[in-house]
Amino acid sequence: MEWWLALTIILGGLMVLLATGMPVAFCFMVVNIIGAYLLWDGVSGFYQLADSIFSSVSTFSLLPVPLFVIMGEVLFHSQLALKAIDVVDKWLGRIPGRLGVLALASGTMFSCLSGSSIGTTAMLGSIMIPDMEKRGYHPCISIGSCMCGALAMIIPPSALAVILAAIAGVSVGKVLIGGIVPGLLLAVLYISYIVGRCIIQPSLAPTYTPEPVPLSEKLMITVKYLVPLGAIVFSVVGLIFLGIATPTESAAMGALATFILTACYGKLNMDLIKDSLAGTLKITCMMFLIVTGSLAFSQILAYSGATSGFVEAVNGLPLPPLILMIAMQVVILILGMFMEQVSIMLITLPIFMPMVRALGFNEVWFAIIMLVNLEVAMESPPFGFLLFVMKGVAPKHITMAMVYKSTLPFIIIDVSVILLMLFFPELVTWLPEHAF
Repeated sequence: MEWWLALTIILGGLMVLLATGMPVAFCFMVVNIIGAYLLWDGVSGFYQLADSIFSSVSTFSLLPVPLFVIMGEVLFHSQLALKAIDVVDKWLGRIPGRLGVLALASGTMFSCLSGSSIGTTAMLGSIMIPDMEKRGYHPCISIGSCMCGALAMIIPPSALAVILAAIAGVSVGKVLIGGIVPGLLLAVLYISYIVGRCIIQPSLAPTYTPEPVPLSEKLMITVKYLVPLGAIVFSVVGLIFLGIATPTESAAMGALATFILTACYGKLNMDLIKDSLAGTLKITCMMFLIVTGSLAFSQILAYSGATSGFVEAVNGLPLPPLILMIAMQVVILILGMFMEQVSIMLITLPIFMPMVRALGFNEVWFAIIMLVNLEVAMESPPFGFLLFVMKGVAPKHITMAMVYKSTLPFIIIDVSVILLMLFFPELVTWLPEHAF
């Protein structure tokens, strides 16, 4: 069978199943079962499929995922994360567009903790937007600032970054470290846009005088609530950067530090432990159930000759490698308008990663660009899924056109950072190269 025909049948069958509304994990499993039977000698192919499923989730590199998730669950149920947001709120003072900046900080924190951009968008849309409207904020500020989830995709600890690294066969530690500089750059540009536009157009975010907080109180609550969380982040990122611990070891240290910190605040009890474990089990099982299809799907594509044939055909095109890289990102952008991030990873990475290696691209560089692009895709009109989530939870008078318009400036910032990473790979690669 020609490689292009095999690729068309496998991907086409997968797309048809996805279009029926069947859960993503089951779609991959159906394709894998049929492919194993047809390509791996009938019934005996099921044994190889079972081995592939087991090996895909028993890999050591995936262990940080439940550890990162339980860190977020404990901080969320203990409300320590909310305390940290209150501290940031008090320090913002009368900065123009302060609620937009606070929504951005809150969204980033909750996305990192929950691992779900959809859940975070729904939460902020239902809580923050009504409050911002009461204070006279224009939708272009209130809506846009509640949908900036690209930061959560790349700033560690990020469970999605770990999953992408595991599926792509890239160093988890390098991917986590590689997202720090682009993440900080995105944060600076987001805040600069919100504050700058509110200075130029004060009517978009009317100023109001918050309750005065003495400097001594600000310093006290910062030391009490914010500094300890910084210590947890250091236990995760700092230990990896210094080469003291592996990503799995640092994730375990972070989880242990989270439990200790919660106990120090007197918040650790059986109800919190039960709720945190239940949430962790639910999120981890959902992620791992989808991941189980990745290795078998990659093997089926490779065995059919689709992967090698596609890579050879692409390498034979008279196009510069950078153009091919941009084309891959366009494919991811289109898929992101219809599918969840992990599903896109499973479909594209088995095909894209051999191309990335054949073209000589840095794998960590590609992973970080893909992470940012995945979030951009979910925010892009007209079919970005987060747009419809926001429309569903926002006040009724917010139209779809208003949601579209409010996200465009932030999408432009995301795309600008992607272009900077494309043309200046050192933004991503410099820190991992000096950390390992």
